[in-house]
Amino acid sequence: MTMRFSVLASGSTGNAFYIETDKTKLLVDAGLSGKKMDSLFAQVGVDPAKLSGILVTHEHSDHIKGLGIIARKYKLPIYANEKTWKAMEGSIGKIDLDQKFQFDTETVKTFADMDVASFGVSHDAAEPMFYTFHHNGKKVSLVTDLGYVSERIKKTVEDADAYIFEANHDVEMLRMGSYPWNLKRRILGDSGHVSNEDAGLALSDIISNRTKRIYLAHLSQHNNLKDLARMSVDQVLKERGIEIELHDTDPQNATSLYEVG
Repeated sequence: MTMRFSVLASGSTGNAFYIETDKTKLLVDAGLSGKKMDSLFAQVGVDPAKLSGILVTHEHSDHIKGLGIIARKYKLPIYANEKTWKAMEGSIGKIDLDQKFQFDTETVKTFADMDVASFGVSHDAAEPMFYTFHHNGKKVSLVTDLGYVSERIKKTVEDADAYIFEANHDVEMLRMGSYPWNLKRRILGDSGHVSNEDAGLALSDIISNRTKRIYLAHLSQHNNLKDLARMSVDQVLKERGIEIELHDTDPQNATSLYEVG
């Protein structure tokens, strides 16, 4: 009786996360085309028609691009908070009333044998929120799309068995890169994205002896590299006496299903 998960896709071009137990199968976000979502599910041998539901973090297109298509095709319930529902209404097409559910920020919802707790993050969306997943004494924390990691968030996500954690950009690459200044300022700001170094600092505060797996997620395709993200986060953790293997995520390919044991 364990939890298993796969980061189906992660990056600035599209995000989707899958987590399951024996009785529950949840998708978080569907930020790629319907066709691509189907192929990502095929990569991990999951039938999307058997999903218990789709949780939405916020309305940015790299998180909801295929949401309406997947939900209509497989008749799946969608869970989002009220402000996110309003903000994404024009982007996801018509959703039947019996597929629309509200999941408020800072609340816990139980799906059969899995408890899912939502928490708010600082990001430039209507009311962005992410999740921790609990089953059989195990905990998985999904934390991306936030400008900084507050003490409140650290308390919420700490001491997890596995993390999917944002390492969006290398600050120097971003500063020297071709983005216009207003976009650079947005990414570097409190409602933007977490840098490699800040990811390392936050992780060093929240991981514990029970933490077995860390995936670095939501890497910018223009302002980061997998090797650089891993190296930067690893360096910060080692400086604080923490040795743990870091795992990559990819914008086009799913990670293997990992069993939280």
